[in-house]
Amino acid sequence: MTIDMHQYVTLGRSGLRVSPLCLGAMTFGTDWGFGSDLETSHRVLDTYLDAGGNFIDTANVYTKGHSEKILGDHLCKHPAKRDRIVLATKWCGNMFTGDPNAGGASRKNILDSVHHSLRRLQTDYIDLLWMHFWDALTPIDETMRTLDDLVRAGKVRYIGFSDTPAWKCAQAQMLAQFHGWSPLVALQIEYSLVERTVEGDLIPMAQELGMGITPWSPLKGGVLTGKFTRDNPTGGDSTRGDWATGALNDRVFNIIDALIKVSKEAGCTPAQAALAWLRAKPGVSSVIIGARTSKQLEDNLASAQVELHANLVQMLDDVSKPSLPFPYQFLERVSLATQGGTTVNGRPSEPWPLAPANDDERW
Repeated sequence: MTIDMHQYVTLGRSGLRVSPLCLGAMTFGTDWGFGSDLETSHRVLDTYLDAGGNFIDTANVYTKGHSEKILGDHLCKHPAKRDRIVLATKWCGNMFTGDPNAGGASRKNILDSVHHSLRRLQTDYIDLLWMHFWDALTPIDETMRTLDDLVRAGKVRYIGFSDTPAWKCAQAQMLAQFHGWSPLVALQIEYSLVERTVEGDLIPMAQELGMGITPWSPLKGGVLTGKFTRDNPTGGDSTRGDWATGALNDRVFNIIDALIKVSKEAGCTPAQAALAWLRAKPGVSSVIIGARTSKQLEDNLASAQVELHANLVQMLDDVSKPSLPFPYQFLERVSLATQGGTTVNGRPSEPWPLAPANDDERW
């Protein structure tokens, strides 16, 4: 199958063009007891770039800083590669035990973290800087003002949030708009057939406020690759099997059963079907994929060529439908009542429990 990754999309409400599949570099380095050695990491990186990919995602804490160093060592030897890629990294995680200021979203830690990330990446600027997760102890205006300073200084080009509540993202975006600071252009969240609760608040918020969504763990740690089944719940020999097996339950097995059926009908692997389903979801700009080998990467990149028929998408939608908290189920019923027994956008309404008035009963 020919791999084509050249259909770039703009990230959120920005002019930054990124590939529909982003290469996650969390597995670059074996410092956490799993992942890829130096040579394999470079091979995976080149395979991705040769396929037309231009979006690479890492973090200061990934493999204790080694992931950034591996990327820097390779890209500094090839300046043309560095110029054409969108290099993203994150700050917030604490890398130094015993130092309370070596983590979090304070001005001190942001500036220190970016300084060391630039050193490890061996570059003058970061294309996209993420807040790795919400720091509830730091005022959000301190964080956003510091990020704006970094953009104005040319050390960072764009900013985004990861793993942060929707209300806090909205507050940050409104502060940026009010003060004329650099806005958030992207949101990185866990999103997959297994994890769809983000469709309640986070995804609508991101779409409304101009943030492109970049899902992480799109295969739920390997759960959606097809190797974990009812008959083989351990997935065979896997160095990270416990990450996956902890997510397995009856609902997830139902999703896996449907996914395997869909993949057979679509003529692709379960992983490719899961990635194709996610890539087509509203608001999704670029799906973050990880790979420990070039072969794994090539298999995942091939999902860019998979387009699921509407009936197959519906099958996956139905089996994986999330149970959202209040008020979403209530609002779904109320939204039908607002149509007053008419059809809007092809969607017929249902009668409201309290009988509506007709034209003769208007007060």
